[in-house]
Amino acid sequence: MSRPTVPPRGVYTTFMNFPYAADLDKLDAHFAIIGMPYGDPYAMDETINDQTNAPTAVRRASSRISLGLERWDFDIGGPVFDGKDIKVVDVGDVPGDPRDLGKHYKLAEEAIRKILKAGAMPISIGGDHGIPIPIFRALDGEGPITLVHLDAHLDWRDEVNGAREGYSSTIRRASEMKHVDKIFQIGIRGQGSARTEEVEAARKYGANIITVYELHKRGMDAILAQIPDGGRYYLSIDADGLDPSVMPAVNGPQPGGVTYAETIDLIKGLTRKGRLVGMDLVEITPSRDVNEITSITAGHIILNVIGAAVRAYIK
Repeated sequence: MSRPTVPPRGVYTTFMNFPYAADLDKLDAHFAIIGMPYGDPYAMDETINDQTNAPTAVRRASSRISLGLERWDFDIGGPVFDGKDIKVVDVGDVPGDPRDLGKHYKLAEEAIRKILKAGAMPISIGGDHGIPIPIFRALDGEGPITLVHLDAHLDWRDEVNGAREGYSSTIRRASEMKHVDKIFQIGIRGQGSARTEEVEAARKYGANIITVYELHKRGMDAILAQIPDGGRYYLSIDADGLDPSVMPAVNGPQPGGVTYAETIDLIKGLTRKGRLVGMDLVEITPSRDVNEITSITAGHIILNVIGAAVRAYIK
């Protein structure tokens, strides 16, 4: 029987050495780490987008983020699992097929649907920012979803001339899905690919565009107050949304970004307000990293998502 995931690539370790779960039809877990090593090349001289190497890089660096999950974590406010019987698994990577690029999206959606059916929270490591598209599709039974998007750049492009999946804006694609309700885009700054008409289109849709300057001036608590209480939230983190001092391994670094502490406050705030149904962390370019700091930061963010959710939802 074919399966929508394969073991993690290149290394024989999982994220934080959590158990590897190969069969998604028999999944028994509270949280499922899944790698989505897919990325369209940005230029012809890129044989493959280096962001496809991010799941392996984050797994490899995870050995540097914790001396033991029973230790006190001051970011989380105690041990990660809070003394509870928590099951976290790594289900490996969604494979790609160079002869059928769209197949990755089909397998990714299948994998996420199986994870959700098992009652687990999917935590995805990309890959480029196209990989949330199949995740959003798989969440159609979880709506209405409030999408919280942390990014430096506002991208609201239309798909052009029948281009492949990842070409058009991931967030715009999400806005066209009926189960995606409100959209909050946090940390926007500098100059990205958005033209004036695309910014106007995002505002016309009703996207809540929160610049990093508004965030730094008002604080994360004030931003969280704008997000409706009692919702079901999905968190999509583009690595360049954080400041390059903590996530240098990106293609489009932009100074003045969201801090690590603000990111953790966002995670804790969402789990206190309602239910976080999943998250992804994308656009990490490992070849640009410095002392693995990006991958280490990514690992800490994932642990904080688990720790916050454990305290909010799991008895």
